[in-house]
Formats: sequence, structure tokens, C-alpha cells
Amino acid sequence: MSATTPGELTTPGLGGGLRDLRQSGFLLKLLVRKELKVRYRGSVLGLLWSYVKPGVQFIVFYVALGVFLGLERSPRNPEGLSNYAVYLFSGIVLINFFSEALGNAARSIVNNGNLIKKIYLPRELFPVASVWVSGVHFFPQLVVLVAGCVIAGWHPDVFQLLAAVAGFLIVGLLATGLGLLFGAANVYFRDSENLVDMLLMVATWASPVMYAWTMVQEKLGAAAFAVYQANPVTIGVELFHYAFWFPTTDGSAAVPPNLFSLWTPVGLGIALLVLFLGQLTFRRLEGRFAQEL
Repeated sequence: MSATTPGELTTPGLGGGLRDLRQSGFLLKLLVRKELKVRYRGSVLGLLWSYVKPGVQFIVFYVALGVFLGLERSPRNPEGLSNYAVYLFSGIVLINFFSEALGNAARSIVNNGNLIKKIYLPRELFPVASVWVSGVHFFPQLVVLVAGCVIAGWHPDVFQLLAAVAGFLIVGLLATGLGLLFGAANVYFRDSENLVDMLLMVATWASPVMYAWTMVQEKLGAAAFAVYQANPVTIGVELFHYAFWFPTTDGSAAVPPNLFSLWTPVGLGIALLVLFLGQLTFRRLEGRFAQEL
């Protein structure tokens, strides 16, 4: 019997999972607008905070790491990274998207508990809407990144642009899957929020956002470095570096080994697996959301 048969009995509180989102596009847009309005209610700068916060973060990291610790190439430091500002910001915009998407998605079910207890609608809408809101905040940062790249002499080819799309897709799928997983778990165990915060801290420093992957390779053995490369966030960041930073250099910078032939498919596979497991966990736990909230 098909899922749309009128007489079929279904478990109360359960929907069709992510498949229901195809019929709930209008609701998804409403939730995204609501999230944006609530977040910036009473704010003077509003959406401009999407520029201000990453801008301040970039300046702090650039001065601390690029200037004080010497990661920026200069006549006194020829071993540093050329156009370190572009390198740093291209990683920051992606890791900020991941951090905001996962952090908000993990809290989305609890934060919308009053709505969930009153009416039924696909509960996956809430984590997915949080990821979409993060995408809205990501876009202005991307515009600033592209402008900076153009000033630095950006000359990408089609393959490099596709690498940026692949990096964003991998990180977006990973954030959605983890958001579903921790969003459901947080209803039953509020410690999940603290676990997510620690995970995001580790993700920021365990990916080559502020340092070069070659520095990691020098310190780790082949097996440990392979594990490091298999991290989907690391893969996404390196794809962004290849798309935005690499075309601003003279081409002498090394690309991580097997980035395209091995690690990009691995990163996409891991992200899809996490999305599947996150949806499976969400479906198992959503039946008692209203009672637990």
C-alpha cells in the first residue's frame, strides 16, 4: 500500500521525513523568514551583522596569526603563505556557515517547542530552515570574499568554481545531517548542546582554516594525516582554498594530495552517510517530541 493511500494508518507524530519537504516549500520559506525576523528584532544593524562579525573575526585572526605568528608571506618571511588574507577569509566564511548551521539546527526543535506542541508539520523543517538561514548569512560573506579575491587578482577556471560548489555542498549536507541528529537528541538530552559547542570548537581548529595543510602533514604520520584529510569539513575548506585562494597565487602552492580523485568523493560520501543516519535517528525519536517538550 502506498504512503499516499487515504485509508492507511500511520503512527501519530510521524511524517515522511525529508521527502515531505518537497511539498512544504512554502512552510520552509515562512520559517526562514520567521527565523530572520526573530534574530534581528530590535537590532540596529540587522543583516549587516553578517558582515561585521566575520569581519572582526577575520581581523583578529589575521593580526594574531598572519602578522604576529608570521603566516603571511613577506620579505622577512618568505616561507609564509602568499595572500594569506584571502586564504584565511575563504576558510572562515565556510567554517562560519558550518558552525552557525549546526549550532542553530541542534537547538531548532527545542526552540520551536511551543509550535511543535500545538500543530503538526514536518519536524525536519526546523533544522533545515536553520541551515537555510545560515545560507542567507553566508551569501554576503561570499560576496565580500569574491570582491577581495578580484582585488588580489582572482582568475579562476570552471573546475575551480565547481570545487567551491562541491565544498559548500559537502559542508551543507554534513551540517544538515548533524543538525537532524543533534536536534532530535537535544529534545531528550540537553547536554547535546554542550557537545555540539565542543564539536564546533574542534572543527574550527582541526581544519586548515588558519594554517596550511602542509604544517599538519609534517607533524603527523601517513595514517593520521589520512584521517585528518578524510574530515568532510577539512575537504570543504581545502576545496574553497583551491577555488578562491589558489587562483590568486602564482600557482606554486601545493594542492593537498588526492584532493579530487579520492578525498572529495570520500567527503561527499561521509556527508551523505551522516545525513542518512541523522534522518534515521530523527525519525526514530520524533514521535515523542511533543510529550518531551
